Amino acid sequence: MSGGWAQMNFEKRGNEMGAERNKVERITSGQPVYPARLKEIKDFPKELFYIGDLKVLRQRCLAIVGSRKTTQYGRNMAVSMARRLAERGVTVVSGMALGIDTCAHQGALRGGGGTVAVLGCGVDVCYPTENRKLKEEIERAGLVVSEYPPGTEPERYYFPQRNRIISGLAEAVVVVQAGGNSGALITAELAAEQGREVFAVPGNIDSLYNLGSNKLIKEGASPVISVDDVLEPFGLNGITEEEAERLLSETERRIYNMIRGSGEMTIDDICRRLEKPPAYVSSIVAVMEMKGVVFSALGKIFVAKG
Repeated sequence: MSGGWAQMNFEKRGNEMGAERNKVERITSGQPVYPARLKEIKDFPKELFYIGDLKVLRQRCLAIVGSRKTTQYGRNMAVSMARRLAERGVTVVSGMALGIDTCAHQGALRGGGGTVAVLGCGVDVCYPTENRKLKEEIERAGLVVSEYPPGTEPERYYFPQRNRIISGLAEAVVVVQAGGNSGALITAELAAEQGREVFAVPGNIDSLYNLGSNKLIKEGASPVISVDDVLEPFGLNGITEEEAERLLSETERRIYNMIRGSGEMTIDDICRRLEKPPAYVSSIVAVMEMKGVVFSALGKIFVAKG
């Protein structure tokens, strides 16, 4: 059986947890299935307990975290970003807390992708209890993981400890919305120490909800101006081939691929490549800008972001 250890029976939990108990599995750091990325951090857990499919960790992974207390702006950003990442095949990692974490998991599920919930309790324990349905969805479509044995109840100091796993499983961490004392800031700090890139979504400077995330940008985190700012390091920005087929004509697709391959082009560059006059090329690029797939700035054409 995967992980070599399963179907644990803990009398401590009630009958309502019976179905979950039968799914709990364990892996150790010496096994090939242990996440290689996690072993890169200096204090990686020697064993992990999980419910779900470890295969989601074989995909590109990005963590989205934030405060429990949020605004509609923060929640919308977390959902849309996670959904876009999932649609591009990126696994979204978060902590299943209320607020931004919950929205990140929900967005990933809506995008049809994998998502990983790292818990500060046993994987057979649902905390917060309001997220029981979400936890069940993640177990079916992704992975619930913890370094704490089944039956372990949540403790305040477990959550800062588990944050190193959230960042350790990911290639980068995005803080969507965080107050001045948010635990998401701990995750961002750990990510920086682990050599992961840290992003932050800017927010209103007169809102306490955004104090921590804005401070991260001031201290050097990459600001997220659009979702594609996060997708770009993964090489996943722009539109998919299916979207290009649906949205663009044959000539538009050719121009789009040229710009994407070059990073940037001028109208003159495109004219030379297509062997067409400027008036012809300019009219096509104008239509592409209206479709939202490219934009122009300082005399150059770029692939549109977001």
